[in-house]
Amino acid sequence: MTRLSRCYDLADMREAARRHLPKGIFEFMDRGAERELAMAENMAAFERLKLRTKFLVDLRERDMGTELFGKRIALPLAIAPTGAAGLCWYQGELALAKAAAAAGVPFTLTANSITSIDTIAKEAGGRLWFQFYMWKEEDLSFQMIERAKDLGFEALFVTIDSALGRTREYNDRNGFTDPISLNPRFVMDMALHPRWVAGVIGRYVLNGGMPRHENYPEQYRRRITTAQSKGPSNSQSMTWEGIGRIRKAWPGPLVVKGILSADDARRAVDQGADGVVVSNHGGRALDSSIATIDMLPAVVKAVGDQATVLLDSGVRHGSDIMKAVALGAKAVLVGRATLYGIAAGGQEGAEKVLSLLATQFEKNMGYVGCRRVSELNHDIFAHPPVQP
Repeated sequence: MTRLSRCYDLADMREAARRHLPKGIFEFMDRGAERELAMAENMAAFERLKLRTKFLVDLRERDMGTELFGKRIALPLAIAPTGAAGLCWYQGELALAKAAAAAGVPFTLTANSITSIDTIAKEAGGRLWFQFYMWKEEDLSFQMIERAKDLGFEALFVTIDSALGRTREYNDRNGFTDPISLNPRFVMDMALHPRWVAGVIGRYVLNGGMPRHENYPEQYRRRITTAQSKGPSNSQSMTWEGIGRIRKAWPGPLVVKGILSADDARRAVDQGADGVVVSNHGGRALDSSIATIDMLPAVVKAVGDQATVLLDSGVRHGSDIMKAVALGAKAVLVGRATLYGIAAGGQEGAEKVLSLLATQFEKNMGYVGCRRVSELNHDIFAHPPVQP
């Protein structure tokens, strides 16, 4: 049996990823900030939402598709921007993008990726979105926006919750640094995972050398093991007027990611955003932040039909997708779930995760008596959530 054939659910996929990756890289991808309270609360909040069943409904034809930014997708889901894919698998971002295209859902490339935006645009297929942070050197950020526009990326996501950096002590304990340092702890970690070294780092070396953050401006585009190879700093002075400037530079759908209050959602819309992502960065930023599913109803009420509301952080099961949609999200973004798939088996692994989520989503829709995504609403909950 292959590694993937023994993966029957996301927990199995996570375990396969853990075994394949060096501990430093796995924990960088898998864990949260500080005490990891927010990460745990994200999942616990989904689990607290209990469902009621509805039977004796003709469920022979169920449609999981929906429309997002004027185009149909096969499932109310998109791949979130993640910075670890290229370390989990050789050209992991490209593998993720191809998996998304095969599943009929959008893929979001981050500016921090190892695979270049040009390669993704030429080879991935499917619907492509681009995510970036406003850098301290704003002119470089706007050059990045122009690249995404020229390459035909459909939507632009600007993440606003990471300017202050994050505290993750386990990275220090594991010897995992940025830039990557070949210190004794991390070297030993790699030595214990020869298949990863050969299949990921070895392939990069044979095809041009140690990987780089290919989307960074040229002056920051150094090998990830090169001293002083940190990328451009995220701006700590950006205000809501910055969103307005981005709006003027970007002709397509503009989405603000990192919203955790109704007020901020309204401010994003006032500055021209077409969408917002209710997100706490997967519990990787503010350790005591509210769970995103708990904040979702207030954000939906605040923006109404003025903007598309998406949600990430804590989505681990098809029922989580259904709960988010029932509370007003048009779709969810998944990050860790598909990273587990990439780490366990590349594109095939990511496709299997997406298939698992789709199967769970479809079956749960049937259990609550819904045949179409548009039928999902507060009625599916055993105890209706408290309204904002």
